[in-house]
Amino acid sequence: MAQINEPKLISGNANRPLAAQVARRMTMHRGRAVDLVDARVERFNDGEIFVEVFENVRGEDMFIIQPTSNPANDNLMELCIIADALRRSSAARITAVIPYFGYARQDRRSKARTPITAKLVANMIVEAGVERILTLDLHATQIQGFFDIPVDNLYASPIYALDVMHNFKDQRDDIMVVSPDVGGVARARDLAQRIGAPLSIVDKRRGKPGEVAEMTVIGDVKDRTCLIVDDIVDTAGTLCKAAEVLLEHGAKEVHAYITHGVLSGPAVDRVSKSVMKNLVITDTIQATDAVKNCANIRIVPTAPMFAQAILNTSNGTSVSSLFNHETLGPIYEGMYKG
Repeated sequence: MAQINEPKLISGNANRPLAAQVARRMTMHRGRAVDLVDARVERFNDGEIFVEVFENVRGEDMFIIQPTSNPANDNLMELCIIADALRRSSAARITAVIPYFGYARQDRRSKARTPITAKLVANMIVEAGVERILTLDLHATQIQGFFDIPVDNLYASPIYALDVMHNFKDQRDDIMVVSPDVGGVARARDLAQRIGAPLSIVDKRRGKPGEVAEMTVIGDVKDRTCLIVDDIVDTAGTLCKAAEVLLEHGAKEVHAYITHGVLSGPAVDRVSKSVMKNLVITDTIQATDAVKNCANIRIVPTAPMFAQAILNTSNGTSVSSLFNHETLGPIYEGMYKG
């Protein structure tokens, strides 16, 4: 087997700013320049995707940075075609860094005659030649089992723990972590344990699909600073409604920490008009101008964590060490000093 060299990064068009930031952070860690591999990812007039890699990648340890966010199908095909191009160019190993794994919400058969699309996507990625997956906050952790290759699922909660301890240091005794539904309790509990805060749940009941008929707060949120924790915010309807219900139950103020800011349709407008003080998201999905200009949306970078995870993967050292906010502290020291 060819000897694996220093990691090399290549990116599709899904989130090039994040890929560039990962390369910059790796440059800081390495003390020498790390650039994205020179390549073109273009489309023919009929929409077909074409990839050409301009550098030699034979025997290289390649990392493709490509979330499968909107447009999900185009970005997924870019990922698969880049992987195929690298495999046919004799790359030693191909790792797909997928900050946001699209189709993850289709992880089971919720009704008769429906697909498990997350499994189908996993098969496509493996068949394209990817040998390892590095991702962040999968919608359901069992999706790791859909792949027959190693999957490292990182977590945003260690970063958010640092953010909360930095931005709410004078309100630590008043914080209440809130799960917006019963299914997200484990994720919310993880952050609650990291910052030493109690946990509450918003139980929602749907009258019909896509419409919330009733919300009930489980736990005492009176005079508390509530932090809603979830993995995906899409149209933000349920999130904004949950914030209103928490205030009706006596909460002092409401903030939200959501990993993936899908923010489709009326989401940004809803958030800007909502009672939430802040919606904190990561940069796993490239932010639109509307998201960047929204006064109560704040973006936390994931590049420092992904850069370290890529280096650890390439070096054969622990990736699970990045599950601890104490480990991430020095990596994020520029943002959260002290």
